[in-house]
Amino acid sequence: MQEHVLKPENELSSVPFKRGKVKDIYELTNEELLFIFTDRVSAYDVVLPSTIPRKGEVLCKLAAYWFNYLKVPHHMVRVENANRMIVRKLKMIPVECVVRGYLYGSLYERLVKGEVNLPVKPINAAKLPEPYFDPTTKSDVKDEPVTVDQIVDEGWLDAEEITALKDNSVSTYKKMSERADKAGFILADLKLEFGLDDESNIVLADSIGPDEFRLWPKENYSPGKNQESYDKQLIRDWLSKVGYKKTLDDARKAGQPTPRPPGLPKDLIDETSKRYVIAYERLTGLKL
Repeated sequence: MQEHVLKPENELSSVPFKRGKVKDIYELTNEELLFIFTDRVSAYDVVLPSTIPRKGEVLCKLAAYWFNYLKVPHHMVRVENANRMIVRKLKMIPVECVVRGYLYGSLYERLVKGEVNLPVKPINAAKLPEPYFDPTTKSDVKDEPVTVDQIVDEGWLDAEEITALKDNSVSTYKKMSERADKAGFILADLKLEFGLDDESNIVLADSIGPDEFRLWPKENYSPGKNQESYDKQLIRDWLSKVGYKKTLDDARKAGQPTPRPPGLPKDLIDETSKRYVIAYERLTGLKL
């Protein structure tokens, strides 16, 4: 395959092939895409007006690290510059594969409300007996939990495919958890995406970084409360504190447009940027 020579970002097509919440995607050839990891930040499926310095660089380089570390089929071809990655085109599977090792976030909330049945007491941040496969839909509005049976019934995947997807997801979570543990972290949960190549093989895709997982320092872990995080949970917690999450939830329940999100305070932006960099350096053992 002939190597594609990248143009500077300002010479690329003015309209990305796809503009995601935090990535811009350009079509390079019939076989390859260019991912540009931006400093944009989203929370609760809403893109915020503030940006986080160096976030795009961390997400790009950490994704590259995990693709190489995990030694599983993946779509990365190579990294270009600080925040650009060339990947193979895949037929993306329309399911986000969430694996949870701890009772936290939406899973904790759903357990308290009786929406899920788990053999554990409703203790916030408690470790689960086994990693829990908790897939969601893929949506530009709001990802929703979906069961394995629903995935099969909707015809998105057959029983054999969803079993393989679950096994791959849990295996990846366990391997990443071991690496995080050695770096002094707890990997509380993880969101993965997969696609199918031309031979219908399942291939790990998209991004793997602090936008896709919760990462807690081991030394400060304490069940029963919110945890210190080295991911974007800092931002989620602030949005809850200032009342935006409730406003957003109320608007969604009423079928109203998404309310305008607030800008983030400078100290929160700086601290989030700092923690993303620390997470990268401790997980990889490399300096950014």
